[in-house]
Amino acid sequence: MPMNELEMFLSAWDREAESTLKLLRALPVTQYDFRPDAGGRSLGELAWHLAEGDAYMSRGIEAGGFAMDAKPPNIERPRTVEALAPGYERIHREAVARIRKLKPEDLDRAVPFFTGQPFPIREILWNMIISHGIHHRGQLTLMCRLAGGHAPGLYGPNREETAAMRAGARA
Repeated sequence: MPMNELEMFLSAWDREAESTLKLLRALPVTQYDFRPDAGGRSLGELAWHLAEGDAYMSRGIEAGGFAMDAKPPNIERPRTVEALAPGYERIHREAVARIRKLKPEDLDRAVPFFTGQPFPIREILWNMIISHGIHHRGQLTLMCRLAGGHAPGLYGPNREETAAMRAGARA
């Protein structure tokens, strides 16, 4: 049965959220404050930015516009690595509930973004939620490795998973 674009987005977003959770659960628990660049986000801050993206974008769409001073509910950043995945899961669920209120025809509607420039909801969903999240998840994957962790394969096996598959094939 064919899906409309909104259903396709929600399905893709669910898959991406599962990948995000997989990575958040793999972060080294003692490395919350790890920061390879003194001017950049820490591992914990970058991890939470994935939740912030879901929250701020869905809240702005629901409100019909974006404002720098408008904070989504429950957005306070957890202060331990162990709390990041459950916190992300909660924020993501709340964001999905906001987006599920849309109708397929709403995707063409434009809302003023933070700059005041109107953006179609479709672009916010695909670019500011999906692509933006993938971008930061890639950064977090590298940070996980740099902090001594083993980032899981997300779009294919990582080197450890590949080695295990090769070893299994030889056995």
